[in-house]
Amino acid sequence: MGATLRQNIEDLTRRQREDAERAPLSDKVADRITRFTGSMTFVVLHLVLFGLWISVNVGVLPVVPRFDPTFVALAMVASVEAIFLSTFVLISQNRMAAVADRRADLDLHVSLLTEHELTKLARLIERIAERLEVRQDDPGFAEIHADVEPVRVLDALDESRREQGID
Repeated sequence: MGATLRQNIEDLTRRQREDAERAPLSDKVADRITRFTGSMTFVVLHLVLFGLWISVNVGVLPVVPRFDPTFVALAMVASVEAIFLSTFVLISQNRMAAVADRRADLDLHVSLLTEHELTKLARLIERIAERLEVRQDDPGFAEIHADVEPVRVLDALDESRREQGID
């Protein structure tokens, strides 16, 4: 692995760590809850708790008196829990979407910069080829002289999607 790539990895990893440390407490709490609720520990805990609740209230475990024979309380507890858990998941997803948007923006800007630099290199190579009297008979060569115009590309993509009935 090259030194530049290694440095980029270290820089991006450090930035991710700094962003995580600067995150609001509410995001940190939501992420921890979401991480826990997406674990097998959470599943096993619920299997045990709901299994015991159901077992006691159908009379399989007569050690404890029935406290919810119609399971109304169980349904209420599960519903309230589902409301909160879905909210925590949405908070985490919103944060992850924002991070993904930032990465996509970075990727777009790096790609546009790369394309611009390659266009300049193509012009330089063309001048070198002219100076050395090398023929340039590739018809596609003219295309690489023009910088990409991202707004026009987005407009063309949007038009194509409309024509195909997408969106």
